[in-house]
Amino acid sequence: MRVEQATEYEELAEQLIDTTRVRKTVAGGQIPSIRAVVAVGDGKGMVGLGIGKARQHPDAIRKATERARKNMVLIPLKGTTIPHEVHGKCGGVSVMIKPASQGTGLVAGVGVRELLEVAGISDVLSKSQGARNRLNRAAAAFAALRKVRSPDQVRQIRAAQAEPAEAKSSEAAERKSPEAQAAKPTPPQPEAAAREPNPLRGSEAAE
Repeated sequence: MRVEQATEYEELAEQLIDTTRVRKTVAGGQIPSIRAVVAVGDGKGMVGLGIGKARQHPDAIRKATERARKNMVLIPLKGTTIPHEVHGKCGGVSVMIKPASQGTGLVAGVGVRELLEVAGISDVLSKSQGARNRLNRAAAAFAALRKVRSPDQVRQIRAAQAEPAEAKSSEAAERKSPEAQAAKPTPPQPEAAAREPNPLRGSEAAE
């Protein structure tokens, strides 16, 4: 694998998840190439996933590594595990990741374990359902990890959601108050329309 000269990349760990031969069908036939899936992380919560295609293995791995570094996200950790349970899905694969006590280890399958290792997560329970495609498993695990929130982030989200509800309740209370009812103008009552005499009733009375 390529060694980066930049200091910000020196501490990043790379993990090759899968390499597969693929073919692209064009008008003149089929073009063979190599598809590589690489996970990159700093072991402290930063993790990224990238996919690269090329004619040769080294070029495919290099492209996947560069894209993984561009797609890195920060995952809030709670010691050696995650704060809460998360779910992710990609194609026909669904992945569940839940926190575990210290010393449990990584209970994860291929495609998920490599992503957790480079992220610095060492105690977690996971379960994968659906196809056994390593690419989809890794993508589903990455989607699940992006949903992890810290307690402070959860409080901020709940506070933002509670503000509109409190504003609506206060407006409704003001509308129902006696002062608001007294200040509200009463609409004019429509005048009762005069009834026209019914000719049938008059004829019945004459008979």
